[in-house]
Amino acid sequence: MAAPPPTVHIPVTENRRLLKLKEMFINKFGSEPVFYARAPGRVNLIGEHIDYCGYAVLPMAIEQDILAAVQPLDSHVLHLSNTNPAYLDFTLGLNDIQIDKTKPMWHSYFMCGLKGIQDHFNLDQPKGMNCLVDGTIPPSSGLSSSSALVCCAGLSTLTTNKKSLSKVELAEVCAKCERYIGTEGGGMDQSISFLAEEGTAKLIEFSPLRATDIKLPHGAVFVIANSCVEMNKAATSHFNIRVVECRLATKILAKSKGLDWKNLMKLGDFQRRLGVTVEEMLNVVEEILHPEPYTREEICETLGLSLEDLCSTILSQNAQDVSTFKLYQRAKHVYSEAARVLAFKKVCDEAPANAVHLLGDLMNQSHVSCRDMYQCSCSELDQLVDICLKSGAIGSRLTGAGWGGCTVSMVPVDKLNEFLTNVQDMYYKTDSRRSSMQKQSLFATKPGSGAMVIVEKK
Repeated sequence: MAAPPPTVHIPVTENRRLLKLKEMFINKFGSEPVFYARAPGRVNLIGEHIDYCGYAVLPMAIEQDILAAVQPLDSHVLHLSNTNPAYLDFTLGLNDIQIDKTKPMWHSYFMCGLKGIQDHFNLDQPKGMNCLVDGTIPPSSGLSSSSALVCCAGLSTLTTNKKSLSKVELAEVCAKCERYIGTEGGGMDQSISFLAEEGTAKLIEFSPLRATDIKLPHGAVFVIANSCVEMNKAATSHFNIRVVECRLATKILAKSKGLDWKNLMKLGDFQRRLGVTVEEMLNVVEEILHPEPYTREEICETLGLSLEDLCSTILSQNAQDVSTFKLYQRAKHVYSEAARVLAFKKVCDEAPANAVHLLGDLMNQSHVSCRDMYQCSCSELDQLVDICLKSGAIGSRLTGAGWGGCTVSMVPVDKLNEFLTNVQDMYYKTDSRRSSMQKQSLFATKPGSGAMVIVEKK
């Protein structure tokens, strides 16, 4: 796992997408790209909103990706374009990168990856790039298009400046640098983008970062369905408020147990310090936290903090105006979801005869918890999950940050065509906008490969 992302040599003339991207690059910049950088999107099979709490997750890379054609320059200027004309060209001097958190644009994510590599190596004379980006991941769909763009930018910058990092190091750098845009994620998206291997899902664990192959059961396929409700997690407070609520729950739980609560930030760290199982943590939550929302005043009184200290040391920038926090519900979701990830892995490892149904039950439980405890679903996602289950899925759940985006469903192979037809009829064809997006919104997927550098084989 210490190896860098692979460099593969491909005859561009035999790859329609690469050839088209090369031709567009030449038309745009008047010269050929030197290399291509690819980073895949991902679907999280189970383990939602727990990576930033210190718990393992179980994603797989999908075949859809972000692909960039790159030409290194001796100047210190980035010229960035996109094959989609909806995303405007962008030019930037690389000696003073400023990323606006208040209004994230598509190029902001590229700048995160670029700046992350520059900062990691303290590059005072970074090489510029001509760069043309092409994406096949539906944007704002919960399939990690933004993180894939960050990873693609990081890999492009690394290669342009002739530096080297392992897949694990790159994943860690790219996870941290996405915070330049204000997203307090946990690293799942970047980790699977770099560590993925074709044909297998991965159990991703953190501190230290490591990935374990998960063999998915035969007889079932995973199908992604886009609700067509877009959600940009960096442009909303929903995501970061949940991070803050988990942080507050950690501190109140830790203080009640006499632990060093000031230095504990994650629910997973608290559980391990307490020395009990993740299942036993559900009883601890019931014992200490109350279901009613906590006010700022109650939190300050419980922790012995001033309101000023609470705002400056615990609350994130876009949670400063939140008046109440649902700590019980968030902690219940995190601990139950962490237990479901372990149960999912156990079923995959042991492969009992009813494995597909056991995994489907876990996925269904996960969606209910995301909907009711973490409140990161939306009416369209709930409707789509119901339709998927009625259409033959064994299990279905939202995937990604939520509040829009996609569902992932486990469908028996012999029912796939019937399932696709039913979901098309019941969800997409009932709405003209959804119907127009249907082609890229409903597809079966298998575990794809991770990030790589592509060089044209002449």
